[in-house]
Amino acid sequence: MFSEPGLYLVYGYVHMNKVYNPSDSDAWRALQKLAMEYRNDYILDYFDGDSERVDHYSIDLDGLYADFSKHLINDEIRSHLQQLAEHSPLYERRDAMFAGESINNTEHRAALHTALRDPDFDNEDVATLVVKQLQQMSDVADKIRTGRWLGVNGDPIKHIVNIGIGGSELSPKMALEALREFADTELSFHFISNVDGEPLKTLLGRLDPGSTLFIISSKSFTTKETMLNANTAIAWFEQQTDIAEPLGAPNFIAITASHDAALNLGIPESQILSFSDWVGGRYSLWSAIGLSVCIAIGPTRFHELLAGAEQLDEHFMHAPIQENLPIQLALIGIWYNNFLNAESLAVIPYCERLTFLPDFLQQLDMESNGKQTTLTGSLTDYDTGPIVWGQTGTNGQHAFFQLLHQGTRLVPVDFIGVISDAMSTDTHHRTLLASMLAQSAALLTGEDNEQPHQQYPGNKPSTTILLNTLTPYHLGMLLALYEHKVFCQGAIWNINSFDQWGVELGKRITTELLNNPKNQTLDPSTKALLKRTNLD
Repeated sequence: MFSEPGLYLVYGYVHMNKVYNPSDSDAWRALQKLAMEYRNDYILDYFDGDSERVDHYSIDLDGLYADFSKHLINDEIRSHLQQLAEHSPLYERRDAMFAGESINNTEHRAALHTALRDPDFDNEDVATLVVKQLQQMSDVADKIRTGRWLGVNGDPIKHIVNIGIGGSELSPKMALEALREFADTELSFHFISNVDGEPLKTLLGRLDPGSTLFIISSKSFTTKETMLNANTAIAWFEQQTDIAEPLGAPNFIAITASHDAALNLGIPESQILSFSDWVGGRYSLWSAIGLSVCIAIGPTRFHELLAGAEQLDEHFMHAPIQENLPIQLALIGIWYNNFLNAESLAVIPYCERLTFLPDFLQQLDMESNGKQTTLTGSLTDYDTGPIVWGQTGTNGQHAFFQLLHQGTRLVPVDFIGVISDAMSTDTHHRTLLASMLAQSAALLTGEDNEQPHQQYPGNKPSTTILLNTLTPYHLGMLLALYEHKVFCQGAIWNINSFDQWGVELGKRITTELLNNPKNQTLDPSTKALLKRTNLD
């Protein structure tokens, strides 16, 4: 096992002078054989052989419950999956991450988002910085919520426009929608990310500049999409107010890890909220990037969100492997991805307020683990991240569930439900939950029918995750659960889950197309399309 701290290297892990490769391990080879042996088993037979299977294959943690008994996994398979995890760098990379070591080797920095929700973090400098940044965010949120943050004309803020992209937009939008039960109804929130000019133009046409606050969220403060939208908003504000230096007005706030870049652009010191460069974009909700959420639900509730995530962090760090929820969910995913040839994962929340959760998890998973290069720079000889997709139920039942039930592809499903929901009526909520449970049951059991087109094969796997309530605390737990699940899979695959170099090439070519459309190195198709779209 990888148990010696001295074996941790900047560019990967070695054991007895051998580079770690999961597909070379005994556990991996055993799982390949087990896949051939058990792939045609019926999951229902596992219940017949174990009357307590639900208890053995479920975990209950402080208002978050996960049932993974409906999977094509038996005790022998689970044992070898756990061996795969235990003989991988998972534990060492986990400990290194929580300790603040530079585990993001290609960008030479830590991935220390967990420190943002840990009031007792062991590094005093980091802990002090986190407290300072969170306090600044809380102070700004309080002033806006109480009407003490005034716009350029002396009007209280009524509209908050978050301009960002990726995690700087999707994370707070997802969380704010999920927690609108707790949001201040006197404030309206808007999110702009796409460089398509229509959404911003339409939005600006409805806003009063004096009572609008623009939050420009960019880690580098050079992100092209964000700065293009920000410059459009700045020009509109200047035109509407006749102010020569609009960024000096209290109607603009910068959230960035590049403090000086925002300052040089003209945003006053008091209107710049900082976070550290060790906070990755898709892990940034817990930082100042979550300002719009903190404004909406208030600092107290925002700290409950952090507390829920911190509870899951503690569980991940200390729970034994068979009771460790993120590890178990990660291993289930690896079983299907690497041994049963399932290429995708469907995430179906049965709660309309979680409408953006599948999008959020798609970014979290596919941007983190969509990699073909290991920590040592070699190409993998195994598949890594799955294709993640989904939609809220019951809408999904009338869209793609046909494929899940009677299609030819193996698609594991994560069902996510809320047991008690004060935002719904009893009749609606009972129907919603019954629909979710019925779909998971139908996928599992199927149904025989003499008519082939009405035959349900069943034996389709799913996990059901239940939250007692959709509070900030439980949302924090749920999001941290998926963060750590993705991390566990990346560690077992020996890839860096914290960079995203794959998006850079397209960005560079965009710049080249705009600046030099006559570039002769372009392929013939792109040259023809440039001409047809009048970009040449």
